[in-house]
Amino acid sequence: MRNQIKILKGNIAFTPVFGQLEILANSFIVIEGRTVKGAFTGELPAKYHGITVTDYGEALIIPGFVDLHAHAPQFVNRGLGLDDELLPWLEKYTFPEEAKFSDPAYAEQVYQQFVTELWKWGTTRSVLFGTIHKEATTRLMELLAAAGLGGYVGKVNMDRNAPASLRETTEQSLADTEEFIQQTQGRYELVKPIITPRFAPSCTPGLMTGLAALARKYNTPVQSHLAENTDEVALVKALHPECRNYAGVYDSFGLFGQQPTIMAHCVYNDASEIGLMAQNNVYVAHCPYSNNNLASGIAPVRNLINRQVPVGLASDIAGGHEIFIARVAAMAVQVSKLKWLETAKREPFFTIPEAFYLATKGGGSFFGKVGSFEPGYEFDALIIDDSPPGRPGIRQYSVEERLNRFIYLGDDASIAARYVAGKKIEQPKFSADNG
Repeated sequence: MRNQIKILKGNIAFTPVFGQLEILANSFIVIEGRTVKGAFTGELPAKYHGITVTDYGEALIIPGFVDLHAHAPQFVNRGLGLDDELLPWLEKYTFPEEAKFSDPAYAEQVYQQFVTELWKWGTTRSVLFGTIHKEATTRLMELLAAAGLGGYVGKVNMDRNAPASLRETTEQSLADTEEFIQQTQGRYELVKPIITPRFAPSCTPGLMTGLAALARKYNTPVQSHLAENTDEVALVKALHPECRNYAGVYDSFGLFGQQPTIMAHCVYNDASEIGLMAQNNVYVAHCPYSNNNLASGIAPVRNLINRQVPVGLASDIAGGHEIFIARVAAMAVQVSKLKWLETAKREPFFTIPEAFYLATKGGGSFFGKVGSFEPGYEFDALIIDDSPPGRPGIRQYSVEERLNRFIYLGDDASIAARYVAGKKIEQPKFSADNG
C-alpha cells in the first residue's frame, strides 16, 4: 500500500557480500513497512511517482550497526580495572558492580543511560547480558523496546564460582529464567529473551542441562562466552575433564547451536572446536577492544570466517570501553594487521569493506534479514552527515572515502537520523511506565 511506502534519497553504501562494498551515489531506497523494496539509481520506477521523497542530499545512508555482545550493567565500569586480566577483573570490578542491580532504582538509572547511548551511537540491534536479577533484566528489555531499538536480552545464570551476592541456587536460577521468558517472549516486536549462562565455569552441569531444556521448550536462542582467556580455558578443562575441549562442554549440554547461539571472544579454540562451530552455525561475537584491554589475545577471525563460522562485531562493554561499533570495526582491522604479522603474513588482515560487513550484515544475520539494503531486508539505517559544520571541506572525498573516514574518525554528531525496521526513531525519552 502506498501509504506504507517511504522513499529516501542520498549516497547509499552497504555490503551484500563479505568484502564487497556496494555504492549507489545520489540514489533512492524504497521501504514498504519494515522492509526494503529496492534501491534505484537515476529515475524511480513509475509506480513510485508521486510519493514524497525524504532527500538527505549528500549524506550517506548506511545500515545500522549491530552489537552482538555487550554487558548492559557494566556500562558505568567502562575504563576501570583494565590493568587486570579477565578472571581477577571479574572478581574485583564486574561482580561487585553487577550485585548492585538487585536495586531496581539503580538498575533504572544505569539502563536508561545505556540504552540512550546505544541510540546515540547508532547501534540499532544488540545482544545484551543483564544480570541474575529478573526484575532489572525485564526492565532493560522494556527500555530497549521503548527506545525503538531491536535486540535480545538475557537474564544471567550463575550457580557456582561466583560471590554470594550473585550466586543462585540451580532451582531458583532455572525458575527465574523460565518466568523471565514467559513474561517477555512475544511481548515486543523487536526485543526478545535469550538464554544466558554466564560461562561454563559459573554454571553447574545441572544448571546447563536445565537451561538447554528451557531453550528447547521456548525455542529461545543462547549466548555465552568461549575461550576468551588462557586461565579461563585451563579452569574449564579442570572443571570438565570429561569433555574434549571448551566448546565440547557447551555442546554436551545442548547449548552449542542446538538453538541459535552466540559465543563471545573465541580467541583460543582448536581446529575441532572451530569445525563444530561451523557445523552447528554458532556465531562468534568478535570483541577486539576487550581482547586488547584484558590482554586476552588476538582472535583468529579470518580463520573462523574461512572455516564458514558466522562472525559479527561486539563492544563487550565493559571489557571493551568503546560502545561505537564503527570504532570497533576500525579496531578489528587494526588487530587483524597484528595477526597478519603474527602469522608471518599468511592470515590476511581485514579491509574496511570486510569490517563494515561484520558490523552490519555479519551480526545482523543473527536477527534474520538485517544489516543490508537488499530487497526483503528490514530497513535499519543511519543517515551520516559528515559535512564540515559551517565551512567548506578542504577537499572532496568519494563516497567510499567518506565511509572510511566515518569509520575511523566519525562520531555521534555525524549521525543525523536513525531507522529501525523502517521506522525513524528519535532520542529516547523514558518514563516510569513506558514498558
